[in-house]
Amino acid sequence: MSIWRVILAIIFPPLAVIGKGCGSILIVLILTCLGWIPGVIAALIILNNPEN
Repeated sequence: MSIWRVILAIIFPPLAVIGKGCGSILIVLILTCLGWIPGVIAALIILNNPEN
């Protein structure tokens, strides 16, 4: 996880997970619309997942 992805996850979470697949983008987009903090947390969790 690069520092640029972390900064992008804080500023606009759906854009940070664009390389992780359509489902991840959709989940983070919905959570960001519901509240900015849940979107940031979800994006950081998805980016920190070592399996992908």
